[in-house]
Amino acid sequence: MAKLTTRLAATNAPGHEPGEGVAAVERALSIVAVLAEADRPLTLAELAVRTGFYKSTILRLLGSLIGAGYVTRLAEGSYDLGLAAFRLGLAFARKNALSHHVMPALQELVDRGTESASFHVRQDDDHRICLFRVNSRHETLDRVEAGRSYPLLRGAAGHIILAYNGATGARYDAIRAHGFEVSLGERDPNCAAVAAPVFGPGGVLIGGISLSGPRERFGKAEIAKMKRVLGPVAERLTNALGGAWPPFQR
Repeated sequence: MAKLTTRLAATNAPGHEPGEGVAAVERALSIVAVLAEADRPLTLAELAVRTGFYKSTILRLLGSLIGAGYVTRLAEGSYDLGLAAFRLGLAFARKNALSHHVMPALQELVDRGTESASFHVRQDDDHRICLFRVNSRHETLDRVEAGRSYPLLRGAAGHIILAYNGATGARYDAIRAHGFEVSLGERDPNCAAVAAPVFGPGGVLIGGISLSGPRERFGKAEIAKMKRVLGPVAERLTNALGGAWPPFQR
């Protein structure tokens, strides 16, 4: 990234506006983010639509991104993530100790016959990202993938994150009182989820751990059973990460 930043910051040379280099870096990262979210390579026109940037601006930034290895141009002319982005992903997985605790917890949930288990953290003001995911053994699954972004305002894990980041209202008061959130068809009308918080030192929320799947498998009895399994796992994960489990009402 240092190589990329150096190239883009060159626009801060005399004759350019003081903040132009920072803006160029932000635009370049936006292009990388769009490519990361896409399910396939994107054309220049598609990048322009999804980023809102002029094609000329995108082409100028793509030159630096391709040179640094973060983007690659395919033979037919479309663009995708490059090997440098892949190396960043590997480095994150290698250095992030969180996965050593979270992945076994998710696997335990699935091994106990639950729905698919995921771990979500806040990405920005409007989105959460699924960091880790273990699919259930059911034949039909919901469409949640590790590395993908989802709305903060829709879905059980999103509401868990909002509840411990200053959100107010009866819904969030209930989450803080009971430690669970249930979402039925909120993000996807055919899917549902149950989520619980995971805390670190000082009571700081690390993320939300959730069980999700097709909505028809989320009846009242099934949800109650999921809570009985999910709650202790979230508590043990909190303890493993140096946090303390609050005295939730049951």
